[in-house]
This record gives sequence, C-alpha cells and structure tokens, in this order.
Amino acid sequence: MPHEAGRGQVGYGRGWTMRADLDHAMAITYYKRFRMEIDLDEAIGSANLPCSFVWVSWEESLLDQHAEVKYHSFFGEIDASVFPCLGDRHGCRRLMCEIRRKPGFLPGATWLIASAGGYVGTVQGIMDHGPVGAIQNVGVLSSYRGLGLGRALVRRALDGFCQAGLRRAYLEVTAENVAAVQLYRNVGFRRVKTLYKAVAEQS
Repeated sequence: MPHEAGRGQVGYGRGWTMRADLDHAMAITYYKRFRMEIDLDEAIGSANLPCSFVWVSWEESLLDQHAEVKYHSFFGEIDASVFPCLGDRHGCRRLMCEIRRKPGFLPGATWLIASAGGYVGTVQGIMDHGPVGAIQNVGVLSSYRGLGLGRALVRRALDGFCQAGLRRAYLEVTAENVAAVQLYRNVGFRRVKTLYKAVAEQS
C-alpha cells in the first residue's frame, strides 16, 4: 500500500469530493488514510505459508514480476483511485523502479509469493528516515485472498526490517480498505495519525 498523503476536508464513503472553479472544471476527492506503526521489539509472529505456496526472495530480474502482481492486485480496487498508478500496468512498473532506486531499499523486506500457477503476492520494504522500516505495498491477487497470504507478506517484511536492525516500522492504508486495516491491526500495527490524500480529476 503506497505511502503518500495529502491534507484536506474530511469525507465519507468513497472520499469527500469538491469542485474547483479553474480554467477547466476539476473534481478533487480527499481520501482518508491512516498511518499505522508497530514496535519490532514485540513478537510479530511467524510468516508461514500454506503448503502449496513458496517464498521467492528479491532478485533484480524479478522487478517486472513484482510490478505485474502489484498491478493485478490493485486494479479496480480503492487504492487505484487514491493512487492511479496502481491501476496502470506501466505505472506499477515505474513505481517498482522508484522503490528499487530508493537509498533505503531492503531486499530482505521485499518478497514474492509463488504458487503452481505463478506469482500471487508481493511486498516491498525500505528503510526510511529515523531509521524506521516502511512497507510500500502489500498486494495479493483477488482469487488468493482469505488464505493468510497478506498477513504472511507483512510479517515477512517485518522480519526483514528486524534483520536490518530496525526497531520500528510503519505503513499507510486507506481507511475505506477495512480488510487491510483489520489485517494490520491483527499483526500488531496501531493507528498513530490520520491523513488525507487529495486526488484531482479533470471533468
């Protein structure tokens, strides 16, 4: 789940929408987002996978596979409205390239999950200022949800942060994505801040 946040007017439903009288009419929607943090000194649980799935560690040659899983995981979802690049195949590849180029990119916190049918889940992690771990995106293909893969991805990334010597980690999540918010709470994340992301659309 991407981690940009804007400030704006509180809204409900699929965000709060307002219109600005510019040269061209523009609708601006504000999406509520939560920043959630976890203390890595506490037990985070094991990242076990169901028997038909395996972990695939980061390799440079797998960047496109991470991007492809990201695209298929987010296309048509609320986060593709908040971050339009997630609903675009090329946008997902650009995003993966940006994550990879970050100075704090952590291969040990960046994983794919594979099954007999191919790659079905992805997570990326970086070392942010603090230093703290920052989970960038957690994506699971829709047909593989409900199997505990998202929880395993988060825990695997957290383990990578621990291996890098980090003691805290954070992520940001769209409030409307109730299932994701609950998953992070179950892992041990706690909400520390509410943010608003402004998304402008030409009408």
